[in-house]
Amino acid sequence: MTAQEPTLPGVDGPDRFDSTGQLLALITAQLSSQLSRVTLNGSGRPPALVAVAHGSRDPEALRTAHALIETVRGLRPGLTVRLGHLQLNEPLLDDTLAALPGDAVLVPLMLAHGHHTTAGIPRVLARAAHPGTRIAAPLGPHALLAEALHDRLTEAGWRVPRPRDAHRAAVVLGAAGSRDPRSARDTARTAALLQARLGGGVPVVPAYTTAGAGVADAVRELAAAGRRDIAVASCFAAPGRLAAAAAAAAPGIAAAPLGAHPSVAALMLHRYDQALSAGRGPADRAVTGPATAATRLATA
Repeated sequence: MTAQEPTLPGVDGPDRFDSTGQLLALITAQLSSQLSRVTLNGSGRPPALVAVAHGSRDPEALRTAHALIETVRGLRPGLTVRLGHLQLNEPLLDDTLAALPGDAVLVPLMLAHGHHTTAGIPRVLARAAHPGTRIAAPLGPHALLAEALHDRLTEAGWRVPRPRDAHRAAVVLGAAGSRDPRSARDTARTAALLQARLGGGVPVVPAYTTAGAGVADAVRELAAAGRRDIAVASCFAAPGRLAAAAAAAAPGIAAAPLGAHPSVAALMLHRYDQALSAGRGPADRAVTGPATAATRLATA
């Protein structure tokens, strides 16, 4: 991750748009104008986007994943968009890839690097008969992810505190966590991006449900430091056991998981285009087509 990330008007700096809708309209227009010129291995058609979810026993997680897929399709009409799970839910990623007639870009619905992005997904891809398929970067950290987190907090009732009350407020960014050290760095960067969006000097502290400092621990430490108005932001793509555990530790406001937020859908398309433009994994040599304006968005 570079110290200074590139910017796009409406994402960073003084030209920030007033609404997510304006931002998405710009991104969609820029990406769609380039899509018809992007081909893979001379097929004449862009590769499919396969959203890769972990899978969950919570039935709401599957419904959320399908809603997100529909949101992506709405932003990029004509693009083949499919869903595949690593476990617990159908379709499994192996089956999704087997049913595709050509290559694809696998977009992990994971918000940081970890075992699934570095081992689980590549293991499935190694079994697939699609040598030109590649793996995109995880969704976070990114300014669009911070946008979605901010919106979910606002929907849950978060309001920017008055200056005289800012010392009482704090946000805990609840995430899954991983033993991969990049996961903590990614989540810390996402926390910093969210803190910048919240403004008002409100700290955003990353915490985890499976590794590292726990969400409940972070809440207790902030309360001991005099922070009484503590909210928990949900750095999870969909409902499930871990998202519920993070929310249960909230003393007050607990935001919903990101779900089918339009900024998440736009970010999936951005990661897809990045993978086509820059190349990742085994298909680097197969990349063709120009870089799109979206590759100039802030990236990890």
